[in-house]
Amino acid sequence: MNHMKKLLTYILTGIALVSLSISCSEDKLETAPTTAVSGSSMFDNATAALVPLNGIYASMHMHGWCTTGNHTQAFALRACNFAADAMGEDIVFAKQRGGGWFYNEHTYTIKVKWNTTTWRPYDLWKQFYTYITNANYIIAAKETMQGSTADVNYIIGQAYAIRGMSYFMLSQWFARTYKGHESDPCVPIYLSPSVAGTQGQPRATVQKVYDVINSDLDSAIVRLKNSYEHTHISHLDYYSVNGIKARVALVTNDWTTARDCARIARSKTSVGEKDDILSGMNSLDKKNVMWGAVITEDQTDYQRNLFAHLDTRGQHGTRQPKHINPQLYVKMGENDIRRDWFKAEANSKIEGGYQYQQYKFLYAKPETYMGDYIFMRHEEMLLTEAEAECRLGNETAAKGLLMELMSKRDSDYKCDKSGTAMNALTNDWSGSLLEEIIIQRRIELWGEFGRIYDIRRLKQGFTRSTKQGFLTAAASASIGNVTNPDTYAWVLPIPQKEFDGNAALDIAVDQNPLDDGI
Repeated sequence: MNHMKKLLTYILTGIALVSLSISCSEDKLETAPTTAVSGSSMFDNATAALVPLNGIYASMHMHGWCTTGNHTQAFALRACNFAADAMGEDIVFAKQRGGGWFYNEHTYTIKVKWNTTTWRPYDLWKQFYTYITNANYIIAAKETMQGSTADVNYIIGQAYAIRGMSYFMLSQWFARTYKGHESDPCVPIYLSPSVAGTQGQPRATVQKVYDVINSDLDSAIVRLKNSYEHTHISHLDYYSVNGIKARVALVTNDWTTARDCARIARSKTSVGEKDDILSGMNSLDKKNVMWGAVITEDQTDYQRNLFAHLDTRGQHGTRQPKHINPQLYVKMGENDIRRDWFKAEANSKIEGGYQYQQYKFLYAKPETYMGDYIFMRHEEMLLTEAEAECRLGNETAAKGLLMELMSKRDSDYKCDKSGTAMNALTNDWSGSLLEEIIIQRRIELWGEFGRIYDIRRLKQGFTRSTKQGFLTAAASASIGNVTNPDTYAWVLPIPQKEFDGNAALDIAVDQNPLDDGI
């Protein structure tokens, strides 16, 4: 049985950050590269292997290759995480714009799009399996690749990291969270290069997928530790891969690993000052940035990027403005510099009388639609370390870490809280130290991390209301009150194209629930 009846061609090209060329057949979704790269000399040595490696990185910020349409909301990693933010309760869509860009995730109407090639289910499935299959070709050359040990480790280590990260992201979108659902079906696993005739795989369990994730990240960490720091900030390195490992450890509740990996991850950077965080979050030239994508003028598009959806100086940010939930806004002290990320607009219908338009994300150059993408920064890792210390009962250490951040954010800030209590709903405050760390995480990472990922792992539900500024469709009883943490509302359906091409999957058995599954 062929994995696919027709092969897509994924040819990843470019030294440093150049363009990605992708030619594809419309008939079936392929999760494997073609034999066009099989046996290619680009895997003979570490220098040549930079070509496919950089091609993968280039595709992490480029729009228009993951789907056959709807490119406006398909710009790879940042689109993925912003979609996850839209599904939460901290971002308020004040208006609906256009063809539903991110609004379908916001209103939980995206799942009905599973049988098309132009919406999020296909977009994410194709995106991460493309990374996986191209990483598999690089990893397969680990024993034969020529070059110094450091050079080979640099290439192979990143390929392991990309594959582990990709399976982690697939698990976040196509299965329920790890804890309590280890035996649930997750996604198919492919660990070697695929060619015409490769057998399609069934869905592996969540546990087996996480075993692969952790094994890959561990392999990446060992190799990258025995290499050198990244040659470009777009590349994953020893520190940023530890950051990914820390993210995974939060989901699996491995607090010791989360603490230790987060501490290593942030050891080469520091907390951003006022100028680092209030300049639009559009430049990697900041002391708190760990990993991201430099966007050049020839790679920009006036409407197909993150800033087009957020900046009020044009495009969708003006026509579909994004606000912070006022219940979260008031958790910032009056002198918290992050209040400058949001500007108050009077609205008598909103509880408290104000909506708060975002100004956190702005074009670096509005006239050319320029702006870099930040994928990971120091503050996330600090807050991860603080949460882990709190979970481990080390409250003094947790408070010290929290103050390390907050001393740069609010000179009046104090914290005398204790404990790890978290209530069932995210806006039902318990008053614990753990909740305070999560609140600061929600504020600090607003719009950049993917809020629904945290809601899932924390096993909480949330409520929305029109009094918070949500539109009626986003605050309705069935959509604005997602209160059961075991819901499938946060889990995407597997795209139709995978069922068409993978005989190991039976749509009647293997498809995720198209409702909340409760």
